[in-house]
Amino acid sequence: MPSTLPHLGAPDWAVIGAYLVGVIGFGLWAGRRTQGTRDYFLGGRNLPWWAVGFSIIATETSALTFIGVPALAYGPDHLTFLQIIFGYVLARVLLAVVLVPHYFRGEIYSPYQLFERAFGPAARRTAGGFFLLAGVLAAGVRVYVSCIPLQLILGFAEADIGGAIGLFVALALTYTLAGGVKSAVWVEAVQFLLFLAGGLFTLAFVPTLIDGGMAEAVRLAAEGGKFHWLNLRFSLAMPFNLWMGLVGATVLVLYSHGADQLIVQRVLTCGSVAAGRRALLLSAAIILPLMLVFLLAGVMLWVFYQTHPLPLALPEARPGVRKNDYIFPIFILTAVPPVFKGLLVVAILAAAMSSVSAALSALASVFTMDFYQGLARRARGEAVNLRVSRASMLLWAALLVGVAVLARTVESVLHAAFALSGLTSGAMLGGLVLALAWRRGSPVPVITGMLVALAVMLTLYTGWRARVAWPWYTLIGATVTVAVAALVRAIFPSRPVGSEDTPGAG
Repeated sequence: MPSTLPHLGAPDWAVIGAYLVGVIGFGLWAGRRTQGTRDYFLGGRNLPWWAVGFSIIATETSALTFIGVPALAYGPDHLTFLQIIFGYVLARVLLAVVLVPHYFRGEIYSPYQLFERAFGPAARRTAGGFFLLAGVLAAGVRVYVSCIPLQLILGFAEADIGGAIGLFVALALTYTLAGGVKSAVWVEAVQFLLFLAGGLFTLAFVPTLIDGGMAEAVRLAAEGGKFHWLNLRFSLAMPFNLWMGLVGATVLVLYSHGADQLIVQRVLTCGSVAAGRRALLLSAAIILPLMLVFLLAGVMLWVFYQTHPLPLALPEARPGVRKNDYIFPIFILTAVPPVFKGLLVVAILAAAMSSVSAALSALASVFTMDFYQGLARRARGEAVNLRVSRASMLLWAALLVGVAVLARTVESVLHAAFALSGLTSGAMLGGLVLALAWRRGSPVPVITGMLVALAVMLTLYTGWRARVAWPWYTLIGATVTVAVAALVRAIFPSRPVGSEDTPGAG
């Protein structure tokens, strides 16, 4: 980046420093009484539903909301991404009604225990392995994206971005390592409020820089077609259309909020089915207006830069970063006054740290509860399990840093993050559907279906990305999983795993 960008002033650094000290201190305090894996990975199952609902939103939006969503509205997509959010809302309602009760039948640490109840431990480990693969890849991309504004704001050279990535992960690791999911959920609830405030501030502030204020900004946006949001033409490829949202995105969120430990772990920290449902429904009520705020902020940025020259030419796109992804960071550095500039940086940090803490907690829980405990030759005490949990979290933090450094070779910041998880999301959702529908059976058909789905999605991603957009990936993968599993089961019928008294089987 050019060196002509202004740097943060002392008041901004004071705001950022106060935030980092405060949030790390709060996270350590919130998790101070963590004892054993139940507290570490389930928060004692007594966290308030409203905090969990805020945490769900913080976990899924991350810094991609700050960078990628306004960039979409700034560019030719206008507000069409809003159609995808319709599916996000619909899926949460379906999950709250249908799936949440299954997660409160017994002591569940991850959705992959349902695979074992139906098909045995091999199916559970296959699903858990898929999550670990997709989770570390997608989270690593998000870490890299989060470090783009840090690189701009802190003045790091591109060659030094690895150091920024390491520092960033270390900050989120500090409180998550100490207090587990309880620390993460409480901090994420606060972070949600911070980045919501950042989005609202941007939406209100940008029009004050335009002659004529909000009324003139709205007029110019309307003349430029920036409020276009509906596309009824069905297509598997871009641009966004309503069917991508109502069908593709709905199935995507059925996976992300029903079969992905990243979100499911937060629901599991609630104390009852009713509380888990409230948390999901709260996130359903928030996600549409939240995304609309950031899309409209991108529209306002477009209007501003139609009436004001860019302070510098946008850098050329590079692997992992589109040109428009620089718009919001440049605006923050060049157009926002001191203190408020620091507050917006804090909002970006809050959004980014929430996704990192969620990923670390989820990865460590699946590794410990779905792999380590099942493979251990004899039962281990809680003290040993807790040490293993924290040691694995350190390992996953190191892997996130490694993936983030390599993420510079990925083509698109926003779409790649969804696509990476999309490679395995359909297989995992399809497997979960079969676990609930069949209730009991041999693991061979399900595992075969999941592996074939992964192969199909890898082929699609490497050769057909231009023809099939990421909102359809989960639906395709789930369909392949169910179809192949049903075919294998029909051709090679076998004795089901387990017995009639298997816990949770019925």
